[in-house]
Amino acid sequence: MSNEHRLVALMPMRHSSERIPGKNYRPFGDGRPLFQHALDVLLSCPQIDKVVIDTDSPDIEAICAEMYPQVRLIRRPEHLRDGAIPMNDVLLHDTNEVGAEFYLQSHSTNPLLTSETLCKAVDTFFANYPMYDTLFSVTKVQTRFWDSLARPINHNANILLRTQELPPYFEENSCIYIFPRNVLAERHNRIGQRPFLFEMDPFEAQDIDEEINFQVAEAIFHARQNKSAKK
Repeated sequence: MSNEHRLVALMPMRHSSERIPGKNYRPFGDGRPLFQHALDVLLSCPQIDKVVIDTDSPDIEAICAEMYPQVRLIRRPEHLRDGAIPMNDVLLHDTNEVGAEFYLQSHSTNPLLTSETLCKAVDTFFANYPMYDTLFSVTKVQTRFWDSLARPINHNANILLRTQELPPYFEENSCIYIFPRNVLAERHNRIGQRPFLFEMDPFEAQDIDEEINFQVAEAIFHARQNKSAKK
């Protein structure tokens, strides 16, 4: 397939959700469906040539057809609709449908991600490519980790360092992945051999998996709005 674009943004969404029913189109924050918050951020980033939504949801398709005619919709095929299907399989299907040299994947479940952070991630990737072959966003964590057998993982239990003095770990927060087509095709993975860890503010990096995540993210959203209103 020819490369129609330089950078295409992919946002895959299933209609059903096991832990939060209908979360992708559930009202969030200011009343917009959850997915619209992330979609509006993708559309605001000038480095992105095209935004693509892969979905099996008639609700999401209807909203996009009415409000986002510039967004390319891909109807997810039946064999990729099960929740256990690896995301890399879905991405391989989508990249075969829409040609590009590079892809950016984000999730509808990251409604606090800002356009500034997204654009900065894109600039960071291209400034460091090909020395770093891919980029994914992370959140720095400095706390005491233990395994299931009560063995310390990242600290000496006999030396009680302050948590800010512990070596940091980096959590993959699922907000941003940037990768060339060839890395995904050759490795069957959106993360390459030399990935750039793009650190994000934890307030922006909220990923909604459980109901508590939804409520925490919504509280941060309202606090952000109130702060902006007071300026």
